[in-house]
Amino acid sequence: MKKNSNKFHKTEKKKSVILIGCGGHAKVCADVILNSKKYKIAGLVCNDKKKSTPPIIGADNDLKKLREKYKHVLIGIGQIKSSEKRAKIFRNLKKMNYVLPVIISEKTIISKSVKINEGTIIMDGAIIRPDVEIGYNSIINTNAIVEHDVKIGNNTHISTGVIINGNVKIGNNVFIGSGSIIVNNIKIKSNSFIKAGTTVKKNFEKN
Repeated sequence: MKKNSNKFHKTEKKKSVILIGCGGHAKVCADVILNSKKYKIAGLVCNDKKKSTPPIIGADNDLKKLREKYKHVLIGIGQIKSSEKRAKIFRNLKKMNYVLPVIISEKTIISKSVKINEGTIIMDGAIIRPDVEIGYNSIINTNAIVEHDVKIGNNTHISTGVIINGNVKIGNNVFIGSGSIIVNNIKIKSNSFIKAGTTVKKNFEKN
């Protein structure tokens, strides 16, 4: 009698990913990656020499050398007042031929029709409904809800507990603070800053 084949029971080998940063946002990113079925953390890149878990494997100026060993990297630096720091790091990493994967928590609800671009992370508890498009290097933070047909640009941070209703269009480099509610069909222009707890009922055109 033949033994059962293992070809249907193979476990995909986890890919190593460098995490840039060692602050609060990096801790949450690390938690998502540690619970991922696809990725594991190679180590942190941080200019602070403090002890940490996962370990620090280099500083910013070591990234070029680290590319010889590692292919995947995620930016674990948060974004509130400005997206420029994250955007600059993203551009530099692309020049070094790093791959910035999409990291999605195992504790999310995401429609199969959602399109998410490179370098974006989706945190625990997020709900993303059909035909949503999310740009590169963005953050969909813990317990955010993104309803159908929403378009979110690049380098944009949707903070914890934000509710974005259907058909909303959000530009690049936007920050939406925790607990905010965006009603349906609203347009939010690029480089906008929306304070925590704001309810946006008309097109948002101020910075």
